[in-house]
Amino acid sequence: MAHIKSRRLAPTRLQMSTVLATLMLPVVAQAGDGAPAADEAAAARPIEVVVGGSKVNEFKADRAGSLKYTEKLVDTPQTLTVIKRELIEQQGAQTLTEALRNTPGVGAFFLGENGNTNTGDAIFMRGFDSSGSIYVDGVRDIGSISRDVFNVEQIDVLKGPAGTDSGRGSPTGSINMNSKQAQMQDGLSTSVKAGSGKQKRATADINRVLNAESGTAFRLNVMAQDSGNAARDVVENKRWGVAPTLAFGLNGPTRLHLSYLHVKQNNIPDGGVPTIGLPGYTSPDSTNKDPAKRRPYLTNAPMVDPQGFYGVLTDHDDVTADMATVRIEHDFSPTLKLQNTARYGKTKQDYLLTAFMGSAANLVTEPPLANPADPDTWRMKRTNRTVKDQENTVMTNQTVLTSEFATGELRHTMVAGLEFISEKQTSVGYVGLGTLTETSLYHPNPAVLPSDLRPVRSGVGSRGTTDTQALYVFDTVKIGERWMVHGGVRADHYNTDFFGTTLSTATAQPQLPVGTVMPTTLKANDTLVNGKLSVLYKPTPDSSVYATVATSQQPPGGSNFSLSASANSASNPNYDPQKTTTKEIGTKWEFFKQKLALNAAIYDTTVRNEIEQDTTDTSVYYQTGKKSVKGIEISVTGELARNWLVSAGYTHMKTEVESGKVITASGVNQLSYTPKDAFTSWTSYTLPFGLKIGGGARYQGKLMRGTDGAVGTPAYAESYWVADAMAEYAINKNIDLRLNVYNLTDKEYVAAINKSGYRYTPGQPRSASVTATFRF
Repeated sequence: MAHIKSRRLAPTRLQMSTVLATLMLPVVAQAGDGAPAADEAAAARPIEVVVGGSKVNEFKADRAGSLKYTEKLVDTPQTLTVIKRELIEQQGAQTLTEALRNTPGVGAFFLGENGNTNTGDAIFMRGFDSSGSIYVDGVRDIGSISRDVFNVEQIDVLKGPAGTDSGRGSPTGSINMNSKQAQMQDGLSTSVKAGSGKQKRATADINRVLNAESGTAFRLNVMAQDSGNAARDVVENKRWGVAPTLAFGLNGPTRLHLSYLHVKQNNIPDGGVPTIGLPGYTSPDSTNKDPAKRRPYLTNAPMVDPQGFYGVLTDHDDVTADMATVRIEHDFSPTLKLQNTARYGKTKQDYLLTAFMGSAANLVTEPPLANPADPDTWRMKRTNRTVKDQENTVMTNQTVLTSEFATGELRHTMVAGLEFISEKQTSVGYVGLGTLTETSLYHPNPAVLPSDLRPVRSGVGSRGTTDTQALYVFDTVKIGERWMVHGGVRADHYNTDFFGTTLSTATAQPQLPVGTVMPTTLKANDTLVNGKLSVLYKPTPDSSVYATVATSQQPPGGSNFSLSASANSASNPNYDPQKTTTKEIGTKWEFFKQKLALNAAIYDTTVRNEIEQDTTDTSVYYQTGKKSVKGIEISVTGELARNWLVSAGYTHMKTEVESGKVITASGVNQLSYTPKDAFTSWTSYTLPFGLKIGGGARYQGKLMRGTDGAVGTPAYAESYWVADAMAEYAINKNIDLRLNVYNLTDKEYVAAINKSGYRYTPGQPRSASVTATFRF
């Protein structure tokens, strides 16, 4: 816990009881009748009391949070990165997206399609969108929202197919956020933060032992934030959250945890800025048959101010998230344990954004409204209003049984589980979003509001539900002291029901009045079976070498609960699930008495059943597409020397479409939004007089965007390096001050780009924050 950081070596109440009992031994011996003289002499000698304790490794975790991983990370045969709370705090990270910068090649690189803007944690990992594979304490957390980390203890990032571990999901992994839990130790920690971009944030973490004898404890985490954005005008991140946890029986065989999370957000979203002036930008009129209309001066136009806001002040992103969890644990014996988790969660998002497409028709640079020679007169039409009224709910019950036993010379650790999951997503469309006005291309004015803004429900919307029953079993078999064989299989039976409505158009439905509500009802059901098999060899007690093969599947509608009758949609229920197979060979080593972990792996991932169009009959589609990701990943985490911590990782990925058409705008056969090379690092050192200094550098390789026929826009976002720094000083045992400085060189870079290349999200400029932490 953060609030007991300055007292890590302090003995617990149980340890103190042991110490007192030891000190009393001479008195008891002297008081006993007929005690031997030798015992009396021994009792008279001074007693040496040694209080046990070890310093917590702030960066290196020993285990993942899920019960499905029964072994230490060094003996877990797959790429599994654990980002601990202490590392997140040193960097001043506040959201899941920011915390994930500590694992290479993972990030929110995709801004959206056309006028739509992705919201929240739109995470890409190893070439594929993993936004639908985010979990909290092992339960899927659905909704396109930004997740705060104020109640997070550690983040487990599983790379490679997670179908056996979690069920349906992304081809290339999953993310599990482990929540803070009540503990048997009192403590209080509060922090206050201020910084660039009008940043203001406060958090508190309170833990109280209510009854030591019964093992009852209470923990409360709270957060409040009202911040702007150092990189952007108008954009606002305003939120507050509360997370109470009550635990019973923490020192006994039966434990009960009651947890609740409530987060409220009232943000002004960021729709990005035009890509005009970026490297690779050319005139969108370059293909115009009339040479007089090609406007070559647009090719050499200057960049817009990356801080400019192209929306309006009434834009908003309002989120309410609630999550109630009941977890019961019971130890039948040291080798047989049961855990049951029940959860109800609901997330509601109300989102409205003034967006734009920087197409040729939307750039006004000619008379009478503009002067081609004066960019200050150029204007841009804002043709899109992105609206989202969406509610996501999840109800689940997970039962896990862990057993250790032997069959002859073989030692088994078996995990069996049963899950019942019900997920629902409801979306509502609106009309009456107002008439959008043009804005200056180089001097946008967000105060000019749209006229006739009277939003009402349009009758367009959708409701998708997925009910899943899952059964799985894992077995880790230890053969002697050197070998382990790990196998697992999971079966998921799902039923997806989708109901959607659209409005008829004169072109598509000429027989109907324009605006007629047209309903669509679709269903899909199947049983998905995934498995994984690993063989691991331990050259030393603190190392391993392994080989793993694992599978994953994503059925139609599996990521967004939406089914489609369109032949070109992967959500068509007539199609088979997208299937993924990954083969991985890796090694893990721990050094300096398990204080430093070094991991390396090479992998080969193949994704099949992608939808492809017939080259001759464009109305026919087949599931013949195949994509692959081959790569290497290296990481080092832990303590290099006394007071010197490090966390670093590098990945190199070769991605391609093995069967089907190329999907990048540049025509290069790569997967979009996937850097070929990526590097991340962070290190800190505590000086003898108590000053802690730290910093790190991140490298993101070139990001190829997708293609949708846009003309003149950049085909990719250029690679970049960014360096950050930190200094922290403990004024006394109760007060710490920390300074974080981001983007030391003030590097201008593209953090995310949309599919058409019309818009991008500027990276964070040089900025700073100061955090004061109080511990009691």
